[in-house]
Amino acid sequence: MSLATLLDRHARYRRDHLAYVHGPDRLSWVQLRDRVDRLIAGLEREGIGRGDHVALLLDNCTPLVELYWAAAKAGIVVVPLSPLLRGDGLVSLISDSDAVAVVAMGHIVPHLDAVRSSLDGVDADRWFVVGSTSAGYRPYDELTATSLDDPLPAAPIADDDVFNIIYSSGTTGLPKGIVHTHAVRQAYCTGFATAYRISQDSVIIHSGSLVFNGAFLTLMPWFLTGCTFVLMPRFDATAMVDLMSSEEATHAMLVPSQIVQLLNDDRFDAASLPAIEMLCSVGAPLLLEHKLTLIERFPDRCYELYGLTEGFVTILDRDDFVRKAGSVGVPPPLFEMRIVDEDGDDVPVGTVGEIAGRGPITMPGYYRRPDLTAEAIRDGWLHSGDLGRVDEDGYLYLVDRKKDLIISGGVNVYPKDIEEVVITHPAVQDVVVFGVPHDTWGEQPIAAVQLGDDADPDDIREWVNERVSARYQKVGAVIVLDSFPLSVAGKTLRREIRADYLEGA
Repeated sequence: MSLATLLDRHARYRRDHLAYVHGPDRLSWVQLRDRVDRLIAGLEREGIGRGDHVALLLDNCTPLVELYWAAAKAGIVVVPLSPLLRGDGLVSLISDSDAVAVVAMGHIVPHLDAVRSSLDGVDADRWFVVGSTSAGYRPYDELTATSLDDPLPAAPIADDDVFNIIYSSGTTGLPKGIVHTHAVRQAYCTGFATAYRISQDSVIIHSGSLVFNGAFLTLMPWFLTGCTFVLMPRFDATAMVDLMSSEEATHAMLVPSQIVQLLNDDRFDAASLPAIEMLCSVGAPLLLEHKLTLIERFPDRCYELYGLTEGFVTILDRDDFVRKAGSVGVPPPLFEMRIVDEDGDDVPVGTVGEIAGRGPITMPGYYRRPDLTAEAIRDGWLHSGDLGRVDEDGYLYLVDRKKDLIISGGVNVYPKDIEEVVITHPAVQDVVVFGVPHDTWGEQPIAAVQLGDDADPDDIREWVNERVSARYQKVGAVIVLDSFPLSVAGKTLRREIRADYLEGA
């Protein structure tokens, strides 16, 4: 038994249950199964089957969901890529992934045209486009045009067959294709359905990009339980609250930048959205001020997840959200965690060290990069590159990302500690702290803020510097931005804010 059996199971036993919603698409399980089967037949007609890699450059859309299900049932390997990739980035990742076909949105075609001559690994007739017609590309609808008299059988899938390759540039910018097998994705199904209390009656709503791994935290429980998945084209706070209400959504995975925007809508609370059972923050630390507001709006419904695409997580459960509000929880069942020093030895309780972990979702490695795999996984433990500490109960407190560490006067300064102070200023709506070079101290913290009310940045700087706990945490400047740059996944791009500041300094 494997992921390959799930779609047929739901189509048989939950035939008319609403499976999927996206704009005008409202598909039952049998309708979704029939569409996926037609896609699989079309791929097979093109000679694309189990083990073949298909690169996806897609916005949130129904074809992307169909291709994920085709990976589960037929064993193709999906390679979801950011639709913001351009130039050398496109060439690098498509080539590195050994993709034999590409499926892309119509608006990406001009960028593909600029590099197609460098991508001879993809056959000329295996470039497909969604949502438009373009010379040299075939309509995606050609893949789903075949009518079938009977459902297709599931492929014989092994646990170690590859389900997907997801790329993370990391701190070096080198391609790092994170491999997830069918066994890993099955562990996502069971582990996160359990952790988030997702059942066959749940209604999951998702607004972030489906090409990033955070989406799989609720996508795979949907695969398992056969509940309803509501996919938004993109995040919009007002539209999301409207859809949460109309579809009676029960579960949502959100990044902190989305939570900040949603909190500006007075309807975003349990009274207006009584069906909500789970709101989980993921992708970056949720500042305590925002966490406390979220708890007030949605008591007994909030979760937080810290994790790596490479395969380790901790979860702060709804039952611990108030008692351990400053933490990011504990490893789920079947996971283990250590806090280690630079030599790999365990540090005492309360001491800051690198977070290392292992569990059933740990990747087998980076695609074709045994060297990078050996650096990340040592003696079976995945080393995160993140800094944290545990309390006497074993709860993890995320101190900061190692790469964001500021060293001022030889002292380690953690941006998150300063951000927790800045966000308590009554005029500040959101904050990002980063380090810049300083002639005397080596580095100095700078705070970029978004304001909810008018305030003088120099006054904010003085206010903050009066309240931080140490001299080396004092910020050299406060800059006001209308908005923070975000990745397709919705994460705040700290390094881009820093680069823009340095360029203008």
